[in-house]
Amino acid sequence: MRRILNALGDLLLTALAAVGTLCILATAAALVGGVSLIMFSTGSMSPTIAAGSVALVRPVAAADVRVGDIVTVERNGRLPVTHRVRAIGPSSGALRVLTLRGDANDADDLETYRVASVRLVMFSVPGTATVVASLGRPAVL
Repeated sequence: MRRILNALGDLLLTALAAVGTLCILATAAALVGGVSLIMFSTGSMSPTIAAGSVALVRPVAAADVRVGDIVTVERNGRLPVTHRVRAIGPSSGALRVLTLRGDANDADDLETYRVASVRLVMFSVPGTATVVASLGRPAVL
């Protein structure tokens, strides 16, 4: 019985060390590369990115965005929106006019977005938003 408890203890410590290493790497990536996480509460990007997913995003200049990219754009006084780039309109210096649409939507967004920078979605992990949100609770911290 003691051997089993020791093995379980070793396994738990290894798992915690792996989580700690991931936290250190994520912090370094955030500080150096500006990467961050966004959580999806709606299904407008389904099936590509389902509600409840978490995505890793990084800031990029709007000039580097291509049709087909999934980007997050800021909106004054409202939550940011993350949708796929459908068209890139005329530019003025560093500004680009982006037409976006959620993969689950039948039509483009009603408004276009005039932006100098966006956050580009690098990848997403379905079903992890609840876990990530719980990590920010005081009891967990």
